[in-house]
Amino acid sequence: MLNEKVVAQSASFDATDTQAVTAVRMLSMDMISRARSGHPGLPLGAAPMAYVLFSRHLRVDPSFPQWFNRDRFVLSAGHGSAMLYSLLHLSGFAVSRNDLMHFRQLGSKTPGHPEVGVTPGVDATTGPLGQGVGMAVGMAMAESHLAATYNRTNYAIVDHYTYALCGDGDLMEGVAAEAASLAGQLKLNKLIVLYDSNDVSLDGPLANACHDNVGQRFMSYGWNYLRVTDGNDLQAIDAAINAAKDNQNGPTLIEVKTQIGAGSPHAGTNQVHGAPLSAADLATTRQFYEWENDPFTVPVRVHDRFMSTIKARGWASHQEWSNLVAHYSAGHPQLAAQFAQGVSQTVPKGLRDQLPTYYKKDQLASRASGHEILQRLSAVCPNLWGGSADLFSSNKTNVADTERFSATNRSGKNLWFGIREFAEAAAMNGIALHGGTRVYGSTFFVFSDYMKAAIRLAALQKLPVIYVFTHDSLAVGEDGPTHEPVEQLAALRSIPGLTVYRPADGNETAAAWLAALQATDHPTALVLTRQGLPTLPKPAQRVHSGVKRGGYVVADAQNTAEGILLASGSEVQIALTAQKQLLAQGHDVRVVSLPSFEVFNRQSVEYRERVLPRRLRRRVAIEMASGFGWCQYTGLDGSVVSQDRFGASGNGEQVIAMAGFTPERVVQTYLALD
Repeated sequence: MLNEKVVAQSASFDATDTQAVTAVRMLSMDMISRARSGHPGLPLGAAPMAYVLFSRHLRVDPSFPQWFNRDRFVLSAGHGSAMLYSLLHLSGFAVSRNDLMHFRQLGSKTPGHPEVGVTPGVDATTGPLGQGVGMAVGMAMAESHLAATYNRTNYAIVDHYTYALCGDGDLMEGVAAEAASLAGQLKLNKLIVLYDSNDVSLDGPLANACHDNVGQRFMSYGWNYLRVTDGNDLQAIDAAINAAKDNQNGPTLIEVKTQIGAGSPHAGTNQVHGAPLSAADLATTRQFYEWENDPFTVPVRVHDRFMSTIKARGWASHQEWSNLVAHYSAGHPQLAAQFAQGVSQTVPKGLRDQLPTYYKKDQLASRASGHEILQRLSAVCPNLWGGSADLFSSNKTNVADTERFSATNRSGKNLWFGIREFAEAAAMNGIALHGGTRVYGSTFFVFSDYMKAAIRLAALQKLPVIYVFTHDSLAVGEDGPTHEPVEQLAALRSIPGLTVYRPADGNETAAAWLAALQATDHPTALVLTRQGLPTLPKPAQRVHSGVKRGGYVVADAQNTAEGILLASGSEVQIALTAQKQLLAQGHDVRVVSLPSFEVFNRQSVEYRERVLPRRLRRRVAIEMASGFGWCQYTGLDGSVVSQDRFGASGNGEQVIAMAGFTPERVVQTYLALD
């Protein structure tokens, strides 16, 4: 609870501020009513806190939405998008009155839930509840890391807050709990979350499903907790945000008690959560707020208030920062160049030359070669950082010459996400959205399932995050079917915009890492083995060229090929052995490695025809996972040696043999083709 002394320190608000809050509410209702679709409950209830944040605190430049040192704002409760679009429009972002009138219409700047890259001023794609909290945590992590890395005396070139607005539904999601625990552990004091606490969810009263004491829960995570009892009290909300900004010991949750659908006939009930107000109810709501303006119009004094606060403050802050960076560049040219490289998402020239090359004598698991590759990359890519879900020793994704990122060491580059896979992926999205660094995260491949919703959101937002998934197959062995992935490859390959690599040796792993770092508009998953992989019988340069195209001929037929064996990962070795056995029986075939379906499918028709000629219809694909997806390469005349049931616990080699992943079975399958 805020005390009177704290409230008294807050600047007063006047009638124009009150009318500005009403403008946000009514513009939101106009949008939803015109679209006949949307969520009126949150804008009516939460507009006061959102207005205070935008008008008194948020430093953004509407004329340059991507200004790097702006405050970040994440509307985790993305169903309240009409409120956000109203605020962006009034603040001077390139969101016009016409854009508001086309809310939720095909091709508009104002989609049903906020989408980064679609609407100027939107910092994160939200709607899947809870993930916005996780992304805000990632943004705050990035800000603190960059500040520790680049700021120097009198040069705070990275210095801003991360704000989020969430609701009851957000805080019921497990990812929010995971992310909040991580934020408390890291003492991210420049993270401030406004909690729209109205005790109602979509189906009815919150009490039907949840009885948490949210304040106590967050304090147990290490958060500061403030409570505003009246969600319409602008002065109390302002004082709470000021108190949160003054805090230097961890993130802050401000619970603001509101009434869902405030001012409407069904206020305080779930009936106003996700359905437009009827014409009669809208008229009653307008009368309640004494709003006599035409739809989609606001009084001039309200417009002027937004321009004189948000837009003017943002422009001045941006100019001041630009001057600071110019002086910083003169005084610290090397750091400035490194910082600029991070912001522009470019990688050093000649990066390929820094990678190790593997030869016939090498037989490393791809997680082990991946570890070696990562050390080399970290040494020449100072903005690369990342971590693991408490599996550094297994994933091999720690960097030896750096320390743990922590509350006391913000410049550390090893991220200890803890056993919080969903929050890990959500935070990675936030780090990528913030910009200035390149981030990777890792866990066992089977646990990518915990991350999948955030991976999907990374792909939707076109974020160049990197996932390192190890222990990729039945070769996990003794840990048994709970830890042996079967369906995960097919699941990840089905996500639009995600590029998946399953490399077959160290050189393919190096090429995959290089491609992941060079990506700027999509996430990448590297699926690596625990078991050793012999180096392929192909020069490293040719392997890199092949991986760059997603698939290539590893070993061609001795003479004229009569068929093709296709595989990814460790199974390429099975295909190579089967090729020799088939040749001994008079059948000459080629072996193709397909480390990435997505990349291969983007190649020209001519290239794909050279690798997989249509005339060669006798094809067998081999992969220790679900066979779903391979038929696009084998066709109706081919066959797939795959794993379409769960594995077993036992010695890895024995489990593999029991499942039939042997050269002999591949040969039998090939010979059985018509």
